[in-house]
Amino acid sequence: MNALGLLRPDFLLFICLFLLFVGVIAFNRITQTYKVYLAFHFLMMLWPLGQFAVSITGYPEYQSLFIRLSFVAVGLIGPGWLFFVLFLTQRSSWLKPKRVAAILAPSLVSVVCVIWNPNHLFLKPYDGQYATRDYGPLFWLLTFIQLGYLFVTLINMFHGLRNDSSVNRRKQLATTLIGMFVLTGFAVLDLLVNVLLRGSLPVIPGLMSLGILLSDCCFILAIYRYGMFDILSMAQQNMIEHMSMGIVVIDEDGKVLEANRAAASFVQVGKGDSFEMEKFLAQLPGHEEVSEFLYRYRHYPQERMQTEITLQDSRHVSIQISPVLDDTKSVLGRIITFHDVSELRKLVDEMNRKNEALHERNLELIAIQEELYRVNQKLEQMAITDGLTGCYNRRFLMQQLEHEVLLNLRYRIPFSIFLFDIDFFKQINDQYGHLIGDEVLRQTVDTVKANLRRTDILARYGGEEFTVYLPHTTQEQAELLADRIMRSVADNRVETGRDKIGITISMGIVTEVDFEQQVEDVKEYLRGLFSRVDSALYRAKHEGRNRVVIASANGAH
Repeated sequence: MNALGLLRPDFLLFICLFLLFVGVIAFNRITQTYKVYLAFHFLMMLWPLGQFAVSITGYPEYQSLFIRLSFVAVGLIGPGWLFFVLFLTQRSSWLKPKRVAAILAPSLVSVVCVIWNPNHLFLKPYDGQYATRDYGPLFWLLTFIQLGYLFVTLINMFHGLRNDSSVNRRKQLATTLIGMFVLTGFAVLDLLVNVLLRGSLPVIPGLMSLGILLSDCCFILAIYRYGMFDILSMAQQNMIEHMSMGIVVIDEDGKVLEANRAAASFVQVGKGDSFEMEKFLAQLPGHEEVSEFLYRYRHYPQERMQTEITLQDSRHVSIQISPVLDDTKSVLGRIITFHDVSELRKLVDEMNRKNEALHERNLELIAIQEELYRVNQKLEQMAITDGLTGCYNRRFLMQQLEHEVLLNLRYRIPFSIFLFDIDFFKQINDQYGHLIGDEVLRQTVDTVKANLRRTDILARYGGEEFTVYLPHTTQEQAELLADRIMRSVADNRVETGRDKIGITISMGIVTEVDFEQQVEDVKEYLRGLFSRVDSALYRAKHEGRNRVVIASANGAH
């Protein structure tokens, strides 16, 4: 081979196709779709290889061999197209042996014509050389057969584009369609320039090979960039393989197409074996009970069905059968699942044995449920209230405020918060004891409650400190209510046994009227509010107690 031979278009295009072939194998996980594509790619590589080999040898017998190799590849490209598109449109389950044979039959006829070439009816050499050649009627037969394959493939392609709602899949099919049109266009151009108009136009080598390379780039883009369903298929396959449920997939004739590992513990079948449901159930004890199931299995293959059997090892197995249907609702096969329900059956039997006893204890259980309901209500109440005073606890208050405050700010609803504590409470505890101190807390809470609305929330903030949340309350309304509470508490007297003691409280008030601020963290916002009202309470105590101080936006006044 000289350097000039290496620069021939067909050789360069063959090298490009070969590098793409190696790249697909090296950089991708070979899935079912890739396997079909690689076979198709290999066929397309044979054309430029054969054309290049013909151009560099002067021996007619070798030229004849290489030219036939090229046209054998062309004869198989048609069904290769169709198989590739069926896998892309996820209709590979439609490829049964009889259908595959029917698809391949026209192509094989044309291949036989290429190899046999009776009386040079396919092609004959010109001046004893196949580098230039004349084509006979069998060549045109091969051409029309390939056009027929193209037509059928396009029908399937447009059917997939119309019925598939996935944007990714539609892009994949559209890219493949472009590749098919590119290859067809260059093939027609090669036929026109180098065959039909050969006498009036110069021969242009490599037209068909260039079309093959460009279309191949489209096919690789289709399965590489948009072929995400291969990943999903692998994930589904791995998931099915590791399921504890046995899964067997059969075609309409009962031939096993797939069986996962778990299926081996129920049925001894593998790929290619024949699975007969009647024979499988006939080996089991008590199979008469599933006669109706077998009748439906034989006569209604398009229906879903289920039954439960007992294996010879006493395992209880649930069998579910789901049909695999094509677009015309014809049955392509069935998915049979085997699920061991022995533990479930034991539980059911155990429950049945205890059913009578449970029935007798039904009234007792109802009574227990009612008691539990009351206890739960009490527990819920205890979880949100202070055990000593009966008002809400701090945790409940903060939870409510997180929700309420956001609504108030959104709808511009004013609200106020009181924070007060009992003056000189430590001295009361020291002088009269903690029992009297507890009574002071209770009576103070009762007095404050008596002055609040039903929508107000009174909560124990900590120790002798309490807080009140007042929805829909302006600063003026809050001041009036605070004065009334202060007077009511001051008028109340607590019995100590020897005398009565008076109680006063100090109070800070904060009212929210700034509705322009953006609250991103409600917890932080509440901390700011309580910091302001706490400062107001501190000011009230510092200024002599038994008074109300209102917090402003920047402090208390």
